[in-house]
Amino acid sequence: MRHNAAVSRHESVPAVQRTVVLLGSTGSIGTQAVDVLRRHPDRFRVVGLAAGGRDPRLVAEQVVELGVTTVAVADPAAGIAVLEAVTRVAAERGVGGLGVELLTGPDAATELAGRGTDVVLNGITDSIGLRPTLAALAAGSTLALANKESLVVGGQLVRQAQRRADQIVPVDSEHSAIAQCLRAGRLQEVRRLVLTASGGPFRGRTRDEVKAVTPEQALAHPTWSMGPVVTINSATLMNKGLELIEAHLLFDVPVEDIAVVVHPQSVVHSMVEMADGSTIAQASPPDMRLPIALGLSWPERLDDVAPACDWTSAASWTFEPVDEEVFGALALARAAVRASPTHPAVLNAANEECVAAFLEGRIGFLDVVDTVERVLADHTGSSGDLTLDAVLDAERWARARAHEVLARA
Repeated sequence: MRHNAAVSRHESVPAVQRTVVLLGSTGSIGTQAVDVLRRHPDRFRVVGLAAGGRDPRLVAEQVVELGVTTVAVADPAAGIAVLEAVTRVAAERGVGGLGVELLTGPDAATELAGRGTDVVLNGITDSIGLRPTLAALAAGSTLALANKESLVVGGQLVRQAQRRADQIVPVDSEHSAIAQCLRAGRLQEVRRLVLTASGGPFRGRTRDEVKAVTPEQALAHPTWSMGPVVTINSATLMNKGLELIEAHLLFDVPVEDIAVVVHPQSVVHSMVEMADGSTIAQASPPDMRLPIALGLSWPERLDDVAPACDWTSAASWTFEPVDEEVFGALALARAAVRASPTHPAVLNAANEECVAAFLEGRIGFLDVVDTVERVLADHTGSSGDLTLDAVLDAERWARARAHEVLARA
């Protein structure tokens, strides 16, 4: 008698539970990742969290709820506060026998990332995520990468640290979309990648119209709820410049073959145009839990992570070109890739300093990208293979040079 070995799409297939380390657990990516993890306890076991420590209570709640055994906090005093909060939260919830290891110091997150768990989700903000990224790759973990800056800054270093082609799983919604679309064909069949951008809060405005915008206005993103740095980067479209560099490195596609299009509805998260003229798009309502879940479970999908598109209701999706006269960050990103291996690190570091200055009210909105352009123009670059010291030196130089330019602004 023949038996049909096919599995119905309604039947569940037992999956091996994956161990997870979550870096940046109290940030926007981290808290949404916790929401995914708490709803799939059979699929994941969280063994470590890394956080800044500014909210000890939240870290403690995550530790107790998820049964975490190791916490990394850079500031020792904040780490002690986290442990004290863990004791209080555990007592409140009647949880006993919870022994928590505390790692502190500037390399705490890096040490935690390098312990060889199945998955490391790097949700740290800014380029300080580079060392944990390299540590996770060196340990052989799958890296669910939400920290785009570490790839932009590290470039060749990150690619050289990869032990296998699928070791990095992108968590940015755009790159997750591209990874999903690439399942429809081979890389050799790709004509170009198309990154979508919401356009931010100032879409359609002229340079004169955005000169006087305030940080409060720039932080009012029309679609996504993100941290302040990422939100400002979205308003200047620098985030799309960083994502362009990231896509170039992740998928080994020349920057000339990566287009950016404004899509205000943020439902189509990116597209892949194939050599035969077909375009493959990934669509879903804007919800970061989808790419986060894929980062944790890749190449499998989890059930019911977020609501799907409602195809029974009328809707319109629009696409329009980027006004690069107003939003010059894309041109700077392409130029940085062409210039030298350290120019992307300079681009990112200078931008971080300028965003901080804008949020503090020290410079205007247009000064952010204009200052980054001046710093990039002054950088001589490096030749040959990239080293970690070269990256760190370039970052230090960029920050110092940005401060010099800003002081004269």
